Order: sequence, then structure tokens, then C-alpha cells
Amino acid sequence: MNSDKIKKGIEKAPHRSLLKAVGLTDADMQKPFIGIANSYNDIVPGHKNLNKVGEIVKQSIIDAGGIPFVFNTIGVCDGISMGHNGMKYSLSSREIIADSVETMVAAHCFDGLVCIPNCDKIVPGMLMATMRVDIPSIFVSGGPMKAGKTSSGKVVDLISVFEGIGELKENKITEQELLDIENNACPGWGSCSGMFTANSMNCLCEALGIALPGNGTILAEDKKREELFKIAGKRIIEMVREDLKPSDIINTESFDNAIILDMAMGGSTNTVLHTLAVAQEANVEYTLDQIHQISKRTKNICKVSPSSQFHMEDVDQAGGISAILNELFKENGLLNPNTMTVTGKTLYENVKGQDIINNDVIRNIDNAYSQTGGLAVLTGNLAPDGSVVKYAGVAEEMRVFEGPAVIFENQEEACKGILAGKVKSGDVCVIRNEGPKGGPGMQEMLSPTSYIMGRGLGESVALITDGRFSGGTRGACIGHIAPEAAVGGPIGLLKEGDRIAIDIPNGKLDVLITPDELKQRRKVWKPKKSKDIKGVLGRYRKLASSASVGAILKS
Repeated sequence: MNSDKIKKGIEKAPHRSLLKAVGLTDADMQKPFIGIANSYNDIVPGHKNLNKVGEIVKQSIIDAGGIPFVFNTIGVCDGISMGHNGMKYSLSSREIIADSVETMVAAHCFDGLVCIPNCDKIVPGMLMATMRVDIPSIFVSGGPMKAGKTSSGKVVDLISVFEGIGELKENKITEQELLDIENNACPGWGSCSGMFTANSMNCLCEALGIALPGNGTILAEDKKREELFKIAGKRIIEMVREDLKPSDIINTESFDNAIILDMAMGGSTNTVLHTLAVAQEANVEYTLDQIHQISKRTKNICKVSPSSQFHMEDVDQAGGISAILNELFKENGLLNPNTMTVTGKTLYENVKGQDIINNDVIRNIDNAYSQTGGLAVLTGNLAPDGSVVKYAGVAEEMRVFEGPAVIFENQEEACKGILAGKVKSGDVCVIRNEGPKGGPGMQEMLSPTSYIMGRGLGESVALITDGRFSGGTRGACIGHIAPEAAVGGPIGLLKEGDRIAIDIPNGKLDVLITPDELKQRRKVWKPKKSKDIKGVLGRYRKLASSASVGAILKS
């Protein structure tokens, strides 16, 4: 066993002495040591119950003949950190999580690892770490939150609150109505209830094969999820004995499966960023172009909030991710059926026979929302290295759009400008200097996109940025534009009033100026002066790579 490095032989007497100080016996030294990476904390709703989850998994490991060791990692709540400087720490936390999990596993020589994440950056951060350490690993998330209901019975979620601010500014609702939404949108623990980044990533883990069926959709408060925790604790011991490692599960084919699922269910644009980052850690060459090609051949058969009125509980009741995957297997040659999973069975074996229970929530292949995926990759003279849009959340009349640029140099300026009426019907709102280096941190921008929707401009205004969006963003919002403004990308060369042309069906994003004009602007461009930043954000600015390769750190 890997743990023999710290418990076997005369030379390891000091190590065993320290292990006995935390309660181990000589008999325990013969058992597999299992790390439990838990992102429990008291401020993130998706993590509030994870201490109890950890105890269930811990007991299950003991019952199965292993020795569990719980350790924690950090977690940033994207909703609470949204709209102020705290959001700049969100993406950079992914690297901290990956580093911390890798450090704990490598330093203590665990034989297996159970990862208990739930929210946005924790899932990819832990995935990146498991790729590095490559010991038997299984993911079991805390589960999604139930959707809320206002006093009038209207179904609401966190996005309803953000958009409610814009509605209030337009006098569409009263302060009392906004308070009613605020008080009911998040009714309990769990990851926010729509197909936002956290839930998207937890669903993708099923297709990757690193999590059990049901991981993405069974509600946090559902008794069925407790059974999932127990199975994960038992199964990790079996995986250690089988020596079933992440490198046996995650490869090009399993990444393809995950992206196919992503396109079929219209996941968050952040999944693209995180998939590219995890692929780098797995030493798998994976590109935006591969994602674009998958999008072109995958039908969108499921729409969840913010793209529809449905929530994760509806998807679960309709058959869950297994039903979506089973339906996709009907498209011959689309999914890779023989990829291995943590169950010890192939992906096809895991989902075979799981039929769709509700065709309103999950459609059949022959009745798809669209013939292409829920996400799209756009390129052009404004995004030579690519950009990403949530196709499933864009109104049909906005999929081909042209308008003048209204430019803001950061998110704060944009929020003030949108609420003050500077962005009008027919405009393209440009937010730049929010990329990985420019932000720094590539913060999510749910506030400006929600204000656009709340002000009733969602079907007449587009937004483009080198930053990124919350999974809760909807509308013609194009992010991850690369290269970013901070390194001289074309978005940094735009001038007020430039005509921007968006063609989502054909994957194009262009500024309507001549190549010579663009060349002249590049010659006189100078990087924007930025404050000297120390600590985490200073290090991130220095080492962050382009969004087109996952915004990972490169020394």
C-alpha cells in the first residue's frame, strides 16, 4: 500500500508513534489509509452540511475496513463574493484548493481519496489534485439546493434576486416584492438550484466517470443522497484493492463524454474553463476547437434555470444525468460507451435502461431544443483564440446580432453604467480588463448581466468580455475572450461606437473594422496601468495563463 511509506518497517516507528497519538492501533496499520478532502465551512450554503457528510463517509470507510482521515480545504461562495473585490479571489481559489489537496495526499501517503466538494471552484480544484496524485479517488458532492417559492407561489432561485434588482430599478416590482424574493430564493443548504457552475461540474463528474450516478442531481436534503455517501465510503476501499486510479478513468474519451453531456444539458460556460484546466493536469491535450466540434454535433435536450423554469430537482425527478446520457447513447457514435467509471463498470453499463421520466424536463433526441450544443465557441478578429457563450440561454433573435460598442474598463463601471441607463437597446456592452491577468482573477460578472435582464434589455443588448460569467447568466453574453485586453488582445483595442458583429450559429465574433485599422491600433496600444498587488492576486496575475487554456498557472 502507498501508506506503507509511513507505517511499515523499523524506521517508521516515529511515524507510527504519531499516528497512535491520533488514536490508531497496531491493527489499524494493516488497513488502507483513506483521505477525505472535505470543503465544509459555515458561510457557503452548499457546504454548510458537509461536516455531517464527512462523518457518514468516515463511518462507511471504517465499516468497509479502512482508516479515514478527514481534512479540509477552502471554499469561496461565488454569490456572496459577487459584485465586489472578493470575486477576484474565486478563480484563484481553484489553484489553492488543488495545491492543498495535493499537499495533504502526497505528504501523508494516503491509499485512496474521497472528495466531498459542492460549489464552483472546489470541484475542478479537487479534480486537478486527483490528476496530480493519481491514487484511487471518488467524488461525492453535497448535492443541489431545492428551488424556492415566494409567498405567491412563484418558483425562484438566486438569479431571481440578482435580476430583481434591475426590475426594481425599472419599477417593475416593489421593494417589498424584492424582499419576498430575497427571503425565499435560497430555502436551505445545497449548491444553488439551477444549472449553474457548481451543479454543472457535479453533473460532469458523472460523465467523466469519477462520481457515482446521481451525484449531480439528487438534492442535498434528499435521503437518497445519504445512501450515496455510504456507497462512496464503501466503494473507495474496493477501488484501493482494485488499484483503480483516476488515470484509468479520465482520458480523452471521458473528457469527450463530459463535454457532450455539457452541451446536451446547457451547462455553465465555466465548465469549459475548468475542463481545459483538468485536462492539463491529466496530461491530456484538449482544446477549445475540440469542444467546438463536439458542440456542432451534440443536440441540446435539457434546459434548466437560468435557461428555463426547471431546476435540479426537476432533472432528478425526470431521471437525472443517467437518463440524459442514456438518451444520448441512442445517437450512434456520439458518446464513448466503454470508458471506465468509479463503479467498476463502464459509463454505458451505469446508465443503460435509465429512461426519461418527464419529457418536458429532458427531451428525446428527436425532439431536441436545438441540433447543436447548449454552449458555443466563437472566434474571429475580436477573439482570435476563442470565446464562449451559453447558446441555450440566448434568445433566438439575439443569436445573430450587430451593434455599437459601449465600453467599460471594469465591472464596477459597467454596473453603474447599466443601472444609470448608459446601455440602450441595440448596444453591445463591452467589459474589458477582467481577464485572468487583467482582473486579476477573471471574476464572474453576474451583476451586470442580471441588471441587463432586469431592465428588460435581455433580448436587445449583447455583452462581451474577457472576464467570465456565473453559471446563472443568461442572454447574449459572450465571455472568456482571448487574448484578453491586459496582454494586448483585440478587445483592448476597441473604441466607443465600433460595430460588433455576433454570429453564434456560425461561431463568429468580429469588430467591423479593417485589418489595417486593427494593426494601427495595436501599434499605439499601451498596457493599462495597474496597482501593485501582493499576495494571492499578485501571484495569480504574474502566473495566470489565457482563458483559452483554462487560466491555469504557469511559471
